[in-house]
Amino acid sequence: MKIAMVGSGYVGLVSGACFADFGHEVVCIDKDDSKIARLKDGIMPIYEPGLDSLVASNVAAGRLSFTTDLAAGIDGAQAIFIAVGTPSRRGDGHADLTFVYEVAREVGEHLANEAVIVTKSTVPVGTGDEVERIIKDTGTAHSFAVVSNPEFLREGAAIGDFKRPDRIVIGAEDDLGREIMREVYRPLFLNESPILFVGRRTSELIKYAANAFLATKITFINEMADLCEKVGANVQDVARGIGMDNRIGSKFLNAGPGYGGSCFPKDTLALLKTAEDYDSPTRIVEAVVKTNESRKRAMGRKVLDALGGAENARGKKVAMLGLTFKPNTDDMRDSPAIAIAQTLGDAGVEVAAFDPEGMEIASPLMPNVIMCEEPYAAIKDADAVAIVTEWDAFRALDLGRVKELAKAPVIVDLRNIYNPDDMRSAGFDYSSIGRN
Repeated sequence: MKIAMVGSGYVGLVSGACFADFGHEVVCIDKDDSKIARLKDGIMPIYEPGLDSLVASNVAAGRLSFTTDLAAGIDGAQAIFIAVGTPSRRGDGHADLTFVYEVAREVGEHLANEAVIVTKSTVPVGTGDEVERIIKDTGTAHSFAVVSNPEFLREGAAIGDFKRPDRIVIGAEDDLGREIMREVYRPLFLNESPILFVGRRTSELIKYAANAFLATKITFINEMADLCEKVGANVQDVARGIGMDNRIGSKFLNAGPGYGGSCFPKDTLALLKTAEDYDSPTRIVEAVVKTNESRKRAMGRKVLDALGGAENARGKKVAMLGLTFKPNTDDMRDSPAIAIAQTLGDAGVEVAAFDPEGMEIASPLMPNVIMCEEPYAAIKDADAVAIVTEWDAFRALDLGRVKELAKAPVIVDLRNIYNPDDMRSAGFDYSSIGRN
């Protein structure tokens, strides 16, 4: 089967490479000339473990190619995926569907055969209806179906998630859409991955509902962490205790500085706006969004407390270890590190940082932060060390070297990667999240 993937960003590139690895012929299309040129040279526009080798092997096998020519790219494709960005729209927080609708119009104008158009982008309920209307209005002579197929990829583990999914959700309204999508995912169906066929609007809502629920779990355990600190309990034990209940589950119960990334912040906001439009308030999600935003600056204040309070912080230095919203990605979108650095900067604190992958993207977002080539350069002469992202590189720091380089043996562990008793025995003034 020939598949066209319109949009060669995170979702489009990972999905396209994985489909090619299943044996399909895949063309990844993007209007960005420089991105396509780099992809043809084997240079990835994002950091995702294993992606470069996966792309290279499928390009070499002749199953994966790249182009800026949409008309040529979709010619003969039985499935045309729309995988362009849907950022939060300025002013009202709705998902900006400009790129989705532009692609739909262009696909309709150049459609040369019967095909299924698949919205892979995260889109609000009813977007598929509008995509169908736009394509019909182009006057195409070819039959087509519009299908919703949301992605559930975790950054840093996307290839494994695509090839071994919990479920595949397909929202289709006709037999053509269902038949083509069965063929697209046939390799996974043979591996007994569950495929859930639902209505198109249901599929669109499943994506938002899933992300909002996970964001709620994260926010809940973060609030429990705050309570643990007040009452003298251990949030990690609380998380284990409730996570062993099969009705709750253990995932997404790691206390930390708040969620960020490409999905949760914009998707929870878009769900709120959709609920408002349909006069169906989602008060829990509303509280989650508000609480998560306030938590990020609260984590900055936690670091200031370790410096003796905001009134004593001016002129001091903090080493920030980790900038990306999670490890194994270079994604800085809505990363807690941004708000933490702003809070410290507002108090007159100098911030030096190191991140294994995120510094190039972080630099323009954090112009007052000094970017260092390795963690110990950031730690040198620091009055406190703040662990913000749980990269493996920070799990086994040379603690003797840290004490030697830092001005004061103060560590604020916002990811709970160290044992409090061990750190205090090593002579550190150590604080973490939800543990005393």
